[in-house]
Parts: sequence; C-alpha cells; structure tokens
Amino acid sequence: MSSQIRLLVLVLVLAYVTAFGTGRASASGSNSKSSSRSSGVGLKITRFARHLLGIPYRYGGSTPNSGFDCSGFVRFVYSHFGVTLPHSSYADFDLGTRVSRGNLRPGDLVFFDGVGHVGLYIGNGRFIHAPHTGLRVMVTNINDAWYAARYDGARRMAVKVAAKVRPHRPKDLAPLARWLLHAKH
Repeated sequence: MSSQIRLLVLVLVLAYVTAFGTGRASASGSNSKSSSRSSGVGLKITRFARHLLGIPYRYGGSTPNSGFDCSGFVRFVYSHFGVTLPHSSYADFDLGTRVSRGNLRPGDLVFFDGVGHVGLYIGNGRFIHAPHTGLRVMVTNINDAWYAARYDGARRMAVKVAAKVRPHRPKDLAPLARWLLHAKH
C-alpha cells in the first residue's frame, strides 16, 4: 500500500472519528444524564444527516443512490443509528414522544401539511428534509411561511435511539490509525 493511500485512509478515519466519536451512547443513568445523552445523540444524527445535503428528491426513494423522499430520508438517517422507521410520514407521526414546538431538540422529527411531510430538526429553528420533486435534500427554516402555516407537530426519537445507537464502525479505530502511521512503505 503506498504512503499516499495510507495517508488518505488515515485522514478518512480521523474525519469519521471527529464526526461520530468513538464511544457508544447509553440511555442508563439519571434523567439529566439521559437528557444530555439524548441531546448528544440528536447532534450526531443531525451531523450525519448533513452529509446527505444535495441528494435529489425522488418519490419512494430511500438511499443516497436512488434519491430520497421525505420519509425515506429520515428513515435512512435513523437506520444508520440502528433505529428502523417506517417509510411513511403518517406512520412516523405515531411513534416517539410528542414534543412541543418550543422544546424541539436536534434529531426530533417535525411534521407538516397534514402529517404528509416529515423532516429532521437540526436546531436554531431549522430542519433538514427532502422537500419535493425538482429539489434536493436541503435545510429550511421552520418559520418560513409555507412550513409555519402547515406545522403539525414533532416527535422525539432520540431517547429511544440512545439505548440503540450502534453506528456502523469499529469500536476502536486507534489500532488502525497506528498501523496506518507506522506501516512500512
């Protein structure tokens, strides 16, 4: 393996660890610990979702290769963290815990237009979603006129996710990083 390839792999490993960390989240502990862990998981979820910005909308789509519709997008994001959601915004609305608009946290699902549209709240009044044909996965302000007038509610999955988070990666990337740094050319 050439030194350039090793360096590239090392950079990718370090970027991945920076984005997703090396530990696993847990739902055990007191409510304050659980709440902060839940928030941490929500931030990891939103970081992962941001990597999908620009993927084209496609009705029925559920992967970056095929494109996404709104529920396919949130389903794909949550599946990365070990949570299976239905491919239906209507079914998603029946899951999780209700959250008031004033208590939204990153990772919460937000619903619009008679629950026919779902997105993922990312914080600061914004959400990420696959809007409709002709557009791509994008970030939108929840207070934009069309969305504000059609807001239906939110559901929090992060508390349930906290016990199940198992990102698809090795537990400890340090041995791989050491090998990449010290392997003979």
